Amino acid sequence: MAKYVVAIDQGTTSTRCMIFDHSGGVVGVDQKEHQQIYPKPGWVEHDAVEIWIRTQEVISGALSKTGVNVNDIAAVGITNQRETAVVWDRKTGRPVYNAIVWQDTRTDAICNELAAQGGQDRFREKVGLPLATYFSGPKIKWILDNVEGVRARAEAGEVIFGNIDTWLIWNLTGGSQGGVHVTDVTNASRTMLMNLETLDWDDEILSIMGIPKAMLPAIKSSSEVYGNASGALGGIPVSGDLGDQQAALFGQTCFDVGEAKNTYGTGCFMLLNTGTKAVQSKNGLLTTLGYKIGDHAPIYALEGSIAITGALVQWLRDNLKLIEKSSDVEILAKEVEDNGGIYFVPAFSGLFAPYWRSDARGVIVGMTRYVTRGHIARAALEATAFQTREVLDAMNKDSGVNLTALKVDGGMVFNDLLMQFQSDILGVPVVRPKVAETTSLGAAYAAGLAVGFWSKVDDLRANWGKDKEWTPQMDAAKREELYAGWLKAVTRTFDWVS
Repeated sequence: MAKYVVAIDQGTTSTRCMIFDHSGGVVGVDQKEHQQIYPKPGWVEHDAVEIWIRTQEVISGALSKTGVNVNDIAAVGITNQRETAVVWDRKTGRPVYNAIVWQDTRTDAICNELAAQGGQDRFREKVGLPLATYFSGPKIKWILDNVEGVRARAEAGEVIFGNIDTWLIWNLTGGSQGGVHVTDVTNASRTMLMNLETLDWDDEILSIMGIPKAMLPAIKSSSEVYGNASGALGGIPVSGDLGDQQAALFGQTCFDVGEAKNTYGTGCFMLLNTGTKAVQSKNGLLTTLGYKIGDHAPIYALEGSIAITGALVQWLRDNLKLIEKSSDVEILAKEVEDNGGIYFVPAFSGLFAPYWRSDARGVIVGMTRYVTRGHIARAALEATAFQTREVLDAMNKDSGVNLTALKVDGGMVFNDLLMQFQSDILGVPVVRPKVAETTSLGAAYAAGLAVGFWSKVDDLRANWGKDKEWTPQMDAAKREELYAGWLKAVTRTFDWVS
């Protein structure tokens, strides 16, 4: 009888392998960072080969740290940074170009060109997304248009595409020696190429973007056996696949309509379960797949995506050398009582929800001689909370449901100052679960369900437990005053890139 499920969580800055037991408890973890490549302003790339090497290293690391026997593992699930596009040679397994990361803005001209013939919402009814540099489809087009010889090879079926989930599953299941070329509905819904109703690639959009269907992976559910792993996990079924934010929704057991979670990572992503209905947003949110378990009906979600949250703390650490390690930001921010009148709007990759402004760039406003590095640290943390408030307001308008509490997860939820301010600025309780790394847990759940390690979705609720809760301490007038200042600051980022 198998005792464990393995999750591979391939994120924007690092890859981790986590091993979970039947109660959803963490048995072991190994994690490694990978290089961030910035060839030009606005361009962000990863070396997909390096990511695959790191993946193999953390699998071996987690197994050796825990002493877990491979024979005791029931399944392996994948969760991944979404919208990061890889195109590679089917025979050699070599990428034709670096992975273009979700934060990258080089496809701005492609998106503007496509929008010229139907506006930013040209494809929204079909795919639930505005035309934006965020999504994979325009990135594929950029590679086909700019890397010599690749378009002809794509049309001949020699090169194939995947988000990072597809790249990892292909390599895990044998790579050029018979690797399985698949994705799941959640990742496919982030390409701008999948029809939300049919859950298949949309021929009309493929034709408009000039993307050959032959290079795209088969779209599967989020929980089914795709193939068996080779290497260190040899023979183990690879049976779960969810984009990272959908994995967190699943790991937080937001299985009922109206349940929502917010993940605080490199960016910040709030998802609200809308059930079997795809709700089209009128307030700048994305309509996306939440998850699909086996042959059950797909579950949809509304999503508010914020590009830069945890990445802003990394920027203070790496670019400004303001802190030595990310956790130091809370200590520095606690040196002051408030933001000293400044706001930091981190529109480094433009603004995502609810604005979708690729012309925006980051600003710090309200600077005076009074301001210290403590105020800058505090304003950086507050930016995450303010951006989350904007997304929540949009969600309330779209869904007609006022959220009563927010479930939170991800690396930043151990920052008490931020979580208290988040509760204050939202005016609702913020709740952290016992297992805060719910992204990995969601991938493990999907994989385990597919092989009967867990028998049904409802069994997973029993594993969820509250670790800590923050309740609002700020009076309503102060909350609205601070928020009005933030909204004013955001307008200062607009129209920077002409």
